[in-house]
This record gives sequence, C-alpha cells and structure tokens, in this order.
Amino acid sequence: MLLTLFALFPVSVSVSVSVCGPALGQAPGTAAAALAKDDTPPLPEDPATIIAVVGQSEILWGDIQPKVDGRIAQALKKIGQQYPKEQLAMARKQLARGALQQAIQTKMMRESFLLDQVATQAADKRREVNAMMQQKARQMFFETELERLKENYKTEDLTELDRKMRDEGTSLRSRQREFTDMMLGQLYLRSKIEKDPRVTIAEINARYAKNLDRYRHGAKARWEQLSVLFDNHPSRDAAETAIKDMGREAYFGGSMQGVAKQRSEDPYAGDGGLHDWTSEGSLASAPLDQAVFSLPLNKMSEIIEDDQGFHIIRVLERQPAGVTPLADVQEEIRDQLKQEKITAAERKMLEQMRKRVPVWSLYHEDLPDAKPLQRSRTAATVNEPRR
Repeated sequence: MLLTLFALFPVSVSVSVSVCGPALGQAPGTAAAALAKDDTPPLPEDPATIIAVVGQSEILWGDIQPKVDGRIAQALKKIGQQYPKEQLAMARKQLARGALQQAIQTKMMRESFLLDQVATQAADKRREVNAMMQQKARQMFFETELERLKENYKTEDLTELDRKMRDEGTSLRSRQREFTDMMLGQLYLRSKIEKDPRVTIAEINARYAKNLDRYRHGAKARWEQLSVLFDNHPSRDAAETAIKDMGREAYFGGSMQGVAKQRSEDPYAGDGGLHDWTSEGSLASAPLDQAVFSLPLNKMSEIIEDDQGFHIIRVLERQPAGVTPLADVQEEIRDQLKQEKITAAERKMLEQMRKRVPVWSLYHEDLPDAKPLQRSRTAATVNEPRR
C-alpha cells in the first residue's frame, strides 16, 4: 500500500488532478511527466514574497512556508523513507496551495469584519478600528491561547515554547497573528450565521410528509438465542445433544441469557444471545427469520435447524410493519433542517465575501473570482504595515 504525504497530512484543496500530480510512491518518470505539465507559478524562495493580497491584507510565503515544510518533514519521518525530488516538489506545492486557500479564507473573514465596522469611512478609521481589534486580540491571546500552548508543549518558558513550535513548522509570533485573524473571522461568522436557527413545526411537518417513505419500516423483533454449530462438534447427533442440554438448562433454570453466555456458540453469546431490533427478511438464516416473526412472544421455541446448526430462540418483542411516528423523528428532522439553514447561511456569507473582498493570488485558479497576482507584487512586500 502506497503511503503519501497528502494522506498523512490532508489539506483541503480544489486544484485539478493534473496540477496536483501523482501520489508519492509512484515511478519518478510519472512524477516528472506530471510536473512537466504543471504550468502554474513555482513556489517562491524568498519568505518575504507576497503570494496573495486579500483586500488590504497581504499573505507572504513566509506565513505558510514553515507549516508546509514542517508537515513534509513530519510525514517523511513517519514514512521512514525518502522520495524523488520531483515528487517532494509536487507534494510541497499541493500542501502550499491548500494552506494558502485556508489563509485567504481567514483573511477574507477578517477583512469583511473590518468593512462591517468602518463601512465607507476614511482609511484613518479603518486603521483605528484595526489597531483596537489587534490590541483586544493580543490581550485574548495572552490570556487564553498562550496558556493552552504552554500546557500542550509542557513548558512555561516562552523561549523554549517558541523553539518547540518552530520544530513543528510554526512559531509563537506566527500563532499570535493567526489567532488574531481567526478571532476577527469568528466575530464576523457570529454576526452573519445564526448558530441555532429557528425551525418551525410547519417546516418539520413538511419535511416529514415529503420524506414519508424514508420513515416506513418492516416488521422488527428482538429475541434471545441459544446456538450449537455443526462445525464445532464431531457429529450431528453430538450437536443435537448439546442444544437439548442447553435448552433443558435454560427452561428449568429460567435464564436463557445466562446459559447463552456460558455455553452458546452464537456470535451474540457474549451478550447473552440477545439480538437487538432486526427487520424481517434481513437474517441470513431463513428458518430463523421465519421463526422470529411467527412464534408467540416470551416462549422458548422448539429446536430450529438450519445449514449452520441447531438453535432455540425466545422472541421478546415484535413490532408490526408501519411508519415511524413524527414524534419519534421530530428532533432528528429539526437538527437536519438547522444544519441545512447553517450551510445555506455559510454559502451566502462566502458569496458576499467574494463580492466585497477582492483577492489576488499566486494560484488564483484555486479560488472562485480570484485574480492573478501581478508578478511585480510578488517581489517584495509593500510599505504598509503587515495585516
């Protein structure tokens, strides 16, 4: 079985197969051929290179490079073998593109939040609001996230904490920037998406009626079972003697489940031979299926034979075929409708963000409505402060 860096460290990406290239472990010639077809820009070498501009915020190669290289290093260590440079290059590029998409989405939410706060006011107002939110986020980072990081990395020393984080492809400063962006993004999400949307009884009734066939069910039953399998005994007579002994013990002792745990050869013996609700017609054994759905309740059966062995059963409960009542599935339908409303709100939010926040990306093909990043802008950062 071929292991891949992508399988070990999956990143959500929407690039085409021809761009992603083959998995690690394929022949170098195949990797080289796929790499030759890749006409997208190569990854930059300078960490200060801009790889995306989201509204008025920049994303540098150095913002995601340590994560990408850290994941590759961890994956290679876990796999325990080396791969051709061509395949590593493709893995690195795919991971980078996935990480860039995630970074862009976080920046888009951050930018959208700031736009909501300042609307059409002057740039000075944006800087004022941005500085205020940065300060609040910094305070929250040191009060909450930093303590969690200390606990996770088992150190109180900030220098040691930063060193340990760098070993995993990140840093204390990088995590602080991410925390700020994520906090502002979460504030935007909360303002646009209702986490517990209201679902009316009328909506539940309509969904139930529309999917009524889904709630139809056949007859169901629960039962206890003692079994002796032919394969476990030297002869058919020996198997029959064993099932008769178990039947007598259960009948006079009054506990089929107790006997089943000690002596039954049914796969459910450990559970006392107890079979939970099962639909009619679903059993592999036709004689057992017929008995389960025809015998009187709470009475031990005669010996039942099939091609596997001998069985004695006692049917505990049985429900006729019918439709599951609305009351039994009302909460399930409510949760389903809530999730659909949340998903619709998320989709609407993403559409609004794409309209409000322009995006220029080194890999603009990966995002709807993104524009190609001008090559002149990839050379170095602009003079404005990092956001």
